[in-house]
Amino acid sequence: MDKIAQDVGDIQSRLLDHRPVINAEIRYFVREFEEKRGHRESRLLENLNKMVTENNDQMMPTNLETINQQLSDITKRLEAANHMAERVQQRALEAQQSNQLQVNMEHLKEEWAEFLKEQQKLKEEVDEEHAKAVGQLSIQYSEMKKELTKLPSI
Repeated sequence: MDKIAQDVGDIQSRLLDHRPVINAEIRYFVREFEEKRGHRESRLLENLNKMVTENNDQMMPTNLETINQQLSDITKRLEAANHMAERVQQRALEAQQSNQLQVNMEHLKEEWAEFLKEQQKLKEEVDEEHAKAVGQLSIQYSEMKKELTKLPSI
C-alpha cells in the first residue's frame, strides 16, 4: 500500500505540479535576455532617449510657435462661428416671436369677433325686452287713459 501511495504521489506531482516547468522557463527567459543579449537593449534604449531629447530640443520651439499660431487662428474662427450662431439663433427667436405674435393677434381677433356677436345678441335681447316693456306700458297707459275718460269730470 505504501508503494501505491508513493506511485500515486509521483504521478500526481508529475501531472499537477508545474513548478519545475515554470522554473525552467524562467531560467531560459533570464538567460536569453540577460546573458545572451547583454546590455544591448539598455544601450538601444539610451540611444533612443538621446535621439528623442535632441529632437525635442530642436523641434519644440518651432512646434510651439506653430501650435500657438494655429491655436490663435482656431480661436478666431471659433469666435466668428459662435457670433454667427448667435445671430442665427437671434433671428430664429425673432421669427418665432413674430409668428407667436401673429397667432396671438389672430386669436384676439377671433375672440373680439365672438365678443361682438355676443354683445349684438345681448343688445337684441335687451331691445326685445324694451319693446315688450314699451308695449306693456303703452297698453297700460291707454287703459288708464280710457279709465280717465270714463270718469266724470269735476
